[in-house]
Amino acid sequence: MLYKWFAIGLGVKRWLALLLVGISLVAVGLAYVMIQIEMQILESSFAWWQIALTLIVGLIIASYSLIKLSHTLLAPYRRHQPGRIIDVVHTHSKRQRGIKVVTIGGGTGLPSVLRGMKPYTSNLTAVVTVADDGGSSGRLRREMGVIPPGDLRNNIAALADDESLMTQLFQYRFGTGDLDGHSFGNLFIAALAGVSGGVENALPEVERILNIQGRVLPATLEDVNLMARVRMTGKTQSLNIRGESRISNFGGHIERVSLSPPDVAAYGESAQAILDADLIVIGPGSLYTSILPNLLVNGIADALRYTNAHKVYICNVATQPGETEQYNVADHILALERHIGRGVFQYVLANNARPKENAGLNTHYVDLVPDAHEVLQRYTLIYTDLTDSERPWRHDPQKLATVLMKLYDADKIGSSALATDPIFRTT
Repeated sequence: MLYKWFAIGLGVKRWLALLLVGISLVAVGLAYVMIQIEMQILESSFAWWQIALTLIVGLIIASYSLIKLSHTLLAPYRRHQPGRIIDVVHTHSKRQRGIKVVTIGGGTGLPSVLRGMKPYTSNLTAVVTVADDGGSSGRLRREMGVIPPGDLRNNIAALADDESLMTQLFQYRFGTGDLDGHSFGNLFIAALAGVSGGVENALPEVERILNIQGRVLPATLEDVNLMARVRMTGKTQSLNIRGESRISNFGGHIERVSLSPPDVAAYGESAQAILDADLIVIGPGSLYTSILPNLLVNGIADALRYTNAHKVYICNVATQPGETEQYNVADHILALERHIGRGVFQYVLANNARPKENAGLNTHYVDLVPDAHEVLQRYTLIYTDLTDSERPWRHDPQKLATVLMKLYDADKIGSSALATDPIFRTT
């Protein structure tokens, strides 16, 4: 295999030869200096400027050839990493040293956290719900018996390069024919799961192909459905609804959700990622159909209690029809406590901005916790502007990441540091 390095047109031989010339000049210059010192021949007539010139020229040639050689060797790996090599290396090194972050949820909320955190760390793990039974994911689940890939796909795409053609292809959705409604990414994950023997084997390959910064893991590998007890307006009796896709569309007040079967076990790598994390972010996302389906899996809530990580629940910016209508921040917290108990997280991050521009008529912002409410005694509430300027009912990824990193840094120093930062207000 060694002969390949000397193939014609590879662009390696010339820079290796030039590097040897530079090293040789430096070696000759140093040798002359050592000889003169050893023989104590230090007369002024000795041409020290010639030795200095030899060393300088040798160093310049060696440095230039190393730069060109590195460009040649790294070029095949930099197609999706534009910019100067030193900038790419610096960014990569910074991400590799970044904190270990685990995000838990699904839907459209979790990708916002991942997009925002990418510049800070590549040690990102998304733990995603697999209870979806609607749309393309539901069809593949029924017809092929695979874990619904939709939420997995969305979060993988969030960790990939948004401008990459492969990422755009991964998110492409067919609009006609037998494939109408299917996204290419869902089909790709399902096919790869069939070839490799399961989604747990397929995901690392998908991540490698898209060159993502982080991992996306299912909360469980078992086939699980979401159940809900819903009380309709004006009715005294509650109805039991089966299927994630039916719950939010059914209307009425959701009293409780559960998993069927109820004893599904957490995927081992997901639980271990929680235990090893420095920062855990729960949400944002649909409270009953994206967040709780993860937390109800056996082992997930326990891992959250045992971990030493800083744990933050991010409340939604706006209420969601069919799930959290007329909910304030405290109602979201109490709903979580009813299902998984207390002590799962320490901080609650909520939005306190109410922009009218681009909000439309259907955006109803989540109200803050009422004064003297009981949850204020159990959690640190942090309020700040988290809205996206174009879609104010959603979180802005950069705003989220900025506050999360400030919260993590402040928590290491001491909770008093939160009060001194003007970016947020605590209660």
